[in-house]
Amino acid sequence: MSQSCASRPSALNGLYVDHHQWLCGWLRKRLGNAWDAADLAHDTFLRVYASNRSLEMPEPRAFLTHVAKGLVVDLWRHRNVEKAYAESIAALPADTVPCAEKRALILEALSSIDRMLDAMPVRVRNVFLLAQLDGLNYADIAAELGVSVRTVNRHMQQAYLACLTAIDA
Repeated sequence: MSQSCASRPSALNGLYVDHHQWLCGWLRKRLGNAWDAADLAHDTFLRVYASNRSLEMPEPRAFLTHVAKGLVVDLWRHRNVEKAYAESIAALPADTVPCAEKRALILEALSSIDRMLDAMPVRVRNVFLLAQLDGLNYADIAAELGVSVRTVNRHMQQAYLACLTAIDA
């Protein structure tokens, strides 16, 4: 059941008033600080509002928790990418370290790649990484994974399609 455009803000306001403080507390326990909790609570309500789902639901806390958990996972994943990147540039000579603007662009690209790889089925991702990072040809990948070359070819097609979709997004 969808709500009219006029009633959605009112329904969101009610949902927010009834559950925002609880959600912030729930997130604070998981994240260890109030700032990240407040940011993710805000993002949770934005995501709920942006969905076409009815805002009058029988178990709003269960739904808010589900949305917030996804945002927490995204936050942790992004921080892991940031940490790995920071560790990789720490060894560079100071004059070759990218400026802040370039670092931000690189981190965004790395996060997009990470999300794209995570969305791939495990076998497709493994085939893609063996080809792209290890430089194995399809026959070697097939032998390593115990599958046919045709299967490797099919998985690579899926992986390339995922890459093209990520680029278009």
